[in-house]
Parts: sequence; C-alpha cells; structure tokens
Amino acid sequence: MGVGFRWLVSAAWTSNIGDGIALAAGPLLVASQTDSAFLVALAAMLQRLPWLVFGLWAGVLADRLDRRRLMIVANLLRAAVVGALTVVIATGHVNITLVLAAMLLMGVAEVFADTTSQTLLPMLVRPADLGTGNARFQAGFLTANQLVGPPVGAFLFAAGMAWPFVVQLVSVLLAVLLVSRIVLPALPDAGQVAGARVRDDITEGLRWIWRNPPVRTLALVVLVFNLTWAAPWAILVVYSLDHLHMGPVGYGLLTTASAVGGLLATFFYGRLERRFSMATLMKVCLSLEVVFHLALALAPSGWAAIVIMFVFGVYAFVWGTVANTVRQRAVPTRFQGRVGSVYMMCVFGGIVAGNAIGGVLAEQFGLTAPMWFGFVGAGITLLLVWKQLAHIAHARPTDDPAA
Repeated sequence: MGVGFRWLVSAAWTSNIGDGIALAAGPLLVASQTDSAFLVALAAMLQRLPWLVFGLWAGVLADRLDRRRLMIVANLLRAAVVGALTVVIATGHVNITLVLAAMLLMGVAEVFADTTSQTLLPMLVRPADLGTGNARFQAGFLTANQLVGPPVGAFLFAAGMAWPFVVQLVSVLLAVLLVSRIVLPALPDAGQVAGARVRDDITEGLRWIWRNPPVRTLALVVLVFNLTWAAPWAILVVYSLDHLHMGPVGYGLLTTASAVGGLLATFFYGRLERRFSMATLMKVCLSLEVVFHLALALAPSGWAAIVIMFVFGVYAFVWGTVANTVRQRAVPTRFQGRVGSVYMMCVFGGIVAGNAIGGVLAEQFGLTAPMWFGFVGAGITLLLVWKQLAHIAHARPTDDPAA
C-alpha cells in the first residue's frame, strides 16, 4: 500500500482516538454547564451545522490548494480551539457560552480537515486498493472512535473535566505530525483551478456531479438513506428505555453491539470484495437497511434489538467502505474535494432532517413510527435505484460525463 498510506492511516487512527474521547467528554461537559435539553441538543447541532454552511467552500479549497498543507492547517486550528477550551476549563472560567462557541469552531475546523482528508487516499493508493484502504480507515474509526474512545473519555472526565481535552489536543497534534510526513503527487491542472473564482469552482463541481448519473444517483441514495436512518436513531434512547424497557445499560449495549458488528466486518471485508461484485454488495447492504427498520419496529425484546443492531453494524461497515470506494474510483482527482464535500453535506443534511422527522413522528404516532417511516422510505428508494446500482458500482473517472 506504500509508505504514504501508512502515514495517513496512522494519522487517522490517532485522530480518531482523540475524537472518540471527545465523543463522550463533549456532551458531559455541556451537561455539566446547563440543565437545558435545548442547549444540549444545540451543542450537537453546532458541530454538524458547519457542514451545510462551509462544505462546498471546503471542497473548493481541497481541490485548489496543497491538500497535505490544508489538512495540517485545519487540524492546527482545531488544536488551537481545543487548547483554549482546555485552559478555560482548567482555570475554572468555563461556561455554557464558551463551550457552545468552542463546539461551533471545532465543527468548522473539522469540515476543512475531514473534506481534505478523504481526498488523500485516492492519491496514495491504486484504484484496486481503495477498498482495502477504506476498510482500514473504517476499522480505525470503529475501534478508536466508537469502542475505545468514549469509555476512556468518560473515565478521564470523571478524573478531571480538563483531562479528556488534554488527551484530544495531544492526539490532534500527533496526527498533524504524521500527516506532515506524507509526500503527495502534484494535483493535475492546479494552476487552472487556482485561477478561478470560488463560485465558479463550486458551479463546476456541481455541474460535474449533475452530468454524471452514477455519482449523482449515489449522492441521492446517501442523502435519503441517511435521512431514513437518522429518524429512528434520533429516538433510539427513548425507544430502548420506554418501548423495550432495557434500562440505561441496555441502551449502551445497543450502540456497542453495532460497533462490535462493524469491527467484525473488518476481518472479512477483503474476502467479500474478492468474491462478490461491488453492485452485489451495494444491493445486499441497502436491502438489509430496509429490513433493519422493519425488524426494529417489530422487535419483541431488548435482546432481539441487540442482535438487530449487531447485524446493522456489520452491513453498515460494508456499505460505508463500498460507497466510499465506488465514489473515489468514479471521481477524477481534481474533483475529489468538491464531490466529497457534496457527499458529506448529503450525509449531515440527511441526518439533521431525519432527526427532526423522527422526533415529530415519535411524538405524534408512537415510538415505532420512525422505524416504519424508515422502512417505507428506504424501501421505495431502493426500488427506484435498484437497476442503476450496477452502473453506479462500475463507474470510472471522466472529466466530462456529458461528452
């Protein structure tokens, strides 16, 4: 896979450790400063909102500038925010306003860092190795961000509110050091791209997506399936406590089961990719997503829900790896930033809309209503795109899809 890939995946794993620690410590910090459920929810939203505001701009910069340097600068800015927050906490001057401001600024920095990060892998490995590369990145996310990071973050927070953010700061700085060791090939047409206006670059990227049916359809699938997924996920804690009567530990087991399922999938993903076509894997994963919503709606007990979440973790890992690989293979290098930013906007836009829909449906029609919404919405979408999935899975780069 090459030395550059090893530096990149090491940086990703290191950064995920810090992010996983913050995943638990951040909400605990917010809750320690306010009793308002609205402000707690606002803190989570402020970290996602920047994707909808700055996503397209971040994609343009990733396609214009030195991607390694841009990623380093974005992470250094994120480190500066974390460092300032750590000092405020340690000196006893923390308050909810400062915490919310820090969440917003970290969210902005993450938009530019993550948008740029996803463009580096296609520059460092062969198209045939993208599946393996994405699988290793996903494995790092599941292990460090989802399994190890949160309990360590909660433990550190209990030892002292500032400690988890100290560790996060060290993780970000170490990731910056690792990224600085990467040597990237030059971007094609860099001078031409740099001479255009930002608005023109954004328009060019959106036009490219619109004229490329496979990439366009995959973006719509990502948007809709994140919307239908986020609707039940938004009320999962209430569903587990009040509908399945699982208790707080049971809710923790639900989320842990999905992470364990994803981690298991890392061990056999390579065999799946060698044995089955990308189109087959996409069809199976999206079909299981439809069944997932139905199964949750009909789950008779907490243990059944845990099994369902475990299976969800398995196919969600496979889908995430396949979808990223298919997109990266289909998009020319000079469009990777702009196209990737649109996909991330589809992810977070779908999640924000789905969370809102799930809350309203659960309030009006009961706790299983979001699951039924997900089942119907995902099912209809899958029927509409079923025949196109084979074309999507085997799309290849072209600078002018309309040519």
